[in-house]
Amino acid sequence: MTLYPKLILDALATVTYPGTKKSIIDSGMVADDLRIDGMNVKFSLIFPRETDPFLKSTVKASEAAIHYHVSPDVKVEINVQTTSRPRPEPGKMLPKVKNIIAVSSGKGGVGKSTVAANLAISLARLGYSVGLLDTDIFGPSIPKMFGVEDARPYAVRKDERDLIEPISKYGVKLLSIGFFVNPSTATLWRGGMASNALKQLIGDANWDELDYFILDTPPGTSDIHLTLLQTLAITGAIIVSTPQEVALQDARKGIDMYKNEKVNVPILGLVENMAWFTPKELPENKYYIFGKEGCKRLSKELDIPLLAQIPMVQGICDGGDEGKPIALDSDTMSSIAFLNLAQAIVTVVNRRNAQRPPTKIVGLKK
Repeated sequence: MTLYPKLILDALATVTYPGTKKSIIDSGMVADDLRIDGMNVKFSLIFPRETDPFLKSTVKASEAAIHYHVSPDVKVEINVQTTSRPRPEPGKMLPKVKNIIAVSSGKGGVGKSTVAANLAISLARLGYSVGLLDTDIFGPSIPKMFGVEDARPYAVRKDERDLIEPISKYGVKLLSIGFFVNPSTATLWRGGMASNALKQLIGDANWDELDYFILDTPPGTSDIHLTLLQTLAITGAIIVSTPQEVALQDARKGIDMYKNEKVNVPILGLVENMAWFTPKELPENKYYIFGKEGCKRLSKELDIPLLAQIPMVQGICDGGDEGKPIALDSDTMSSIAFLNLAQAIVTVVNRRNAQRPPTKIVGLKK
């Protein structure tokens, strides 16, 4: 049997690419490098990006089409090309981002996302360019807090790559897995899938130039934290806790994770959230519902700065639920507390950068 180009191209014309719902020939995906040597066929398929979800299935379908329409004896070699540059390697992502701050907590329910959201807005109010990444793949909350649950990021072409354009709100660039999944449906992903999704939100997004890139991390210590540490050189971490002893015990675990010799991410300081309750009707009163000054004691014990004590007031909860974080207000006790926190962050980050070398990404064994 003699092979010739039209035989091969006619076979490939039967293969449909799901991305365009057209044949790979009509979609312009077959490169002009077809080579035939006896019963050996070699050519390239061009895909929009290396992470194309239909890449493997299209390659297999192309090989099967040649075997079916031409001959099962044909030896097929298919190379893959992409029109988009590959994602930068870990440690080389976000070259225009000056400071990467992880907002972390040892346990859930301490208001970590609330602190992250209001901190980002407060830094923007101080005149800094700010990005906020919701890294909680299984429980994203940032879209709700910023009132952009219905937003859908679009792709932009930049530096020969297709990048996700973050949503901008209140002067902050935002990305969250919540923009891409049904908010009423549980995300049933294994750890590897969650980590890959997180890498896309970091490395395949148009974050551009930022003074501060805030990472709202999930509670505890998990695969997501390891992915962040192995992907980004984190400038420092902020640990959020309530004054309650149970929360403080978990906060110690979070601190220990970052201070581990294999990780070595500086702890910028503690934030005591829900430090006291102040009713709107009695603004001068303080009720220590979860204990008094627990983070202050932990700060002295571990020699870590206490950056802020954030009171628990109705406005903070309402602001998060309504998509209008309280830091947007200019004269409330809580907004002033978050603005003071932002100013404290600027101070400790500048001191950290002056006194310590840049953080290196973590090379942990799998």
